[in-house]
Amino acid sequence: MASQLVREWAGIQQFPVATQTALHRLLGKLKQESVDTLTILVLGKGGVGKSSTVNSIVGERVAIVSAFQSEAMRPLICSRSRAGFTLNIIDTPGLIEGGFVNDHALDLIKRFLINKTIDILLYVDRLDGYRVDDLDMQVTKAISKSFGQQIWRRGLVVLTHAQLSPPDELRYADFVDRRSAILQAVVRKAAGFKKSETQIPVVLVENSGRCNTNSGGEKVLSDGTVWLPYLVEKIVEVATNGSKPILIDKKLIEGPDANQWGKRWIPLFLAFQYFFIVKPIRRGIQKDIQREKSERPAWEIYDETGDKTIFFKRG
Repeated sequence: MASQLVREWAGIQQFPVATQTALHRLLGKLKQESVDTLTILVLGKGGVGKSSTVNSIVGERVAIVSAFQSEAMRPLICSRSRAGFTLNIIDTPGLIEGGFVNDHALDLIKRFLINKTIDILLYVDRLDGYRVDDLDMQVTKAISKSFGQQIWRRGLVVLTHAQLSPPDELRYADFVDRRSAILQAVVRKAAGFKKSETQIPVVLVENSGRCNTNSGGEKVLSDGTVWLPYLVEKIVEVATNGSKPILIDKKLIEGPDANQWGKRWIPLFLAFQYFFIVKPIRRGIQKDIQREKSERPAWEIYDETGDKTIFFKRG
């Protein structure tokens, strides 16, 4: 991260005063835990609002969003500094193309992340997706395979387009609970979590400029939640939950080096070869030599100096 250009986090001053106060309090909590740098990786399918969420967190338009190109075509890192704290947030291309995992995009992301440490994973989807299908399982499994299941222990599920009106027969809270539970189940399966382990947090987000606001000008959801400070609060909780950040190195991306794995067995193989092949062959040769000597006529035996010793039979 050292080579990345770090700018002053000016966007934080664009938030309403109450939001600024909440964010400074949360950043102070991180510093109390000796966390002065936080790197957030944003992953998910295309068109779910990853780039818009990045812009909302930073308070600046750092990722391009339009009606015709909703996200970055390649990974993009934004670094901002404020009061001795540095935020790195990584926007990424969508992981699905043509109904399948986009291996090209995934490879671009993996190469981009080499030697970077990820503190937080934001897995982004839409609240108004209504259904979970095989694509969701494909994506979550691809993330686990690419970056290791442990990355989910540093993860949150972020559901965008949260300012919606659910179907008539459901209350907003019930709809959110159902949608969250289904996605949590998919993620838990991909992450290999045990039943006894806690659920991955789910946070609702509404990036639209038409999002409702409270009297202080803060963006709020249908239930009155001021969502941006709440999102950052959950990020802080995960960052300080005791799990280890994920270092994305070649070993994690490519798996163990087969050659290195094989080298571990060389000493054992040589020992096996010596004790079970070489030594038995050597003993066999020595026995053959001794047997051959014992079966020779006396007049063919040489003494140790190489002189021939001849024995005569008495008549």
